[in-house]
Amino acid sequence: MYNTGMERRILRVYVDSSVVYGAPKKEFSQDSRRFWEAFRNGEFVIIISDVLVDEMERAPQNIRDRYRKIPESLIERVESTDESDALAARYIAEGVVGTTHLDDCRHIAVATLADTDVLVSWNFGDIVYRRAGYNDVNEKLGYRNIKIQSPRQFLEVYNESM
Repeated sequence: MYNTGMERRILRVYVDSSVVYGAPKKEFSQDSRRFWEAFRNGEFVIIISDVLVDEMERAPQNIRDRYRKIPESLIERVESTDESDALAARYIAEGVVGTTHLDDCRHIAVATLADTDVLVSWNFGDIVYRRAGYNDVNEKLGYRNIKIQSPRQFLEVYNESM
């Protein structure tokens, strides 16, 4: 939840496939567990897009099984659009990342247009550390900035606001 001063509302947290796959390094696995535990406790809503669903169809069986364990009643689904696809293409055209990272750009674009509170990712190199580049493009095109954090960063900020 997020304290706005007078009311509390549930945060809408977009997750990319790296969060479903799990922490990239063993030292982050505890943060992954804490993130999913807080979600299952209803502390925030997970936003899942058709981009993630497509990636999960191509994932190894153990990852697809993990994905299927996410309680449907606690998630919100959003869809990519022509506008989000154009925004993703613009991230690449502006050099934020290369053409091989189109799905990463699609996640950012969908999350931006869905007005999520934060996008959470373990993909440091192509998403978390490049948030300024994505937000530069968003600002140039008149879109809002998007908060991008690792699960660890998100939990630290989230717990401080409680």
